[in-house]
Amino acid sequence: MQDAIQKYYKDIPGGVVIRHMEYTDAFQLEDLQKVVFPTLAEDELIRAPHYLKHLEIFPEGQLVISHIGRVIGMTTTMRTNFNFQNYSHTFKEIIDGGWLTSHDPSGEWLYGLDMGLLPAYRRKGLARILYRTRHEIARSLGLRGQIAVGMMSGYGAVKHEMTGEEYYHELITGKRNDPTLTPQMKIGFEPIALMPDHVHDAVCGNFGVLIKLEINQTV
Repeated sequence: MQDAIQKYYKDIPGGVVIRHMEYTDAFQLEDLQKVVFPTLAEDELIRAPHYLKHLEIFPEGQLVISHIGRVIGMTTTMRTNFNFQNYSHTFKEIIDGGWLTSHDPSGEWLYGLDMGLLPAYRRKGLARILYRTRHEIARSLGLRGQIAVGMMSGYGAVKHEMTGEEYYHELITGKRNDPTLTPQMKIGFEPIALMPDHVHDAVCGNFGVLIKLEINQTV
């Protein structure tokens, strides 16, 4: 398993490296979760034992970004045969309480469960590199593409002014930008459906948006 984990390794200008996760990253990743998702419910944060289990289940889908030996970003993924006609689920359900045991080795889609970067490393194009790397992995595995539920992270600040449905409508019609979803849409993700109560996080008012990126698209 460890050999498979170490296969992806790419240097990025500035001393940054994107690579597959290793077992020694688990506790750094647990700490990273708390910084990246400071308002997420405690029982929805991914812990070190979860990360170790992810490496047992699907090492190809676990990526980190490091800088001078420090983990500064990550993404957790799994494979799934997703039903777009019956898409309702929560984050805890899809990740099976953090353990990733809902991963389907024969799944046709790469499901991006989370992605995060330390604040000091944001707005440097690193998230896009993570999405691109996920797309490369999906292509190498012969999958149909990526799916994810992006946090509607601008909604929490205006939830007393409008409903989640109104915010979502303004987002998909181009009348409103969202800190998370607008960049995702700019690189090609298509919004599919609003996901109420997907996570417990005040930043997004618990709302997410189901998004899809076909394998024939360029990130």
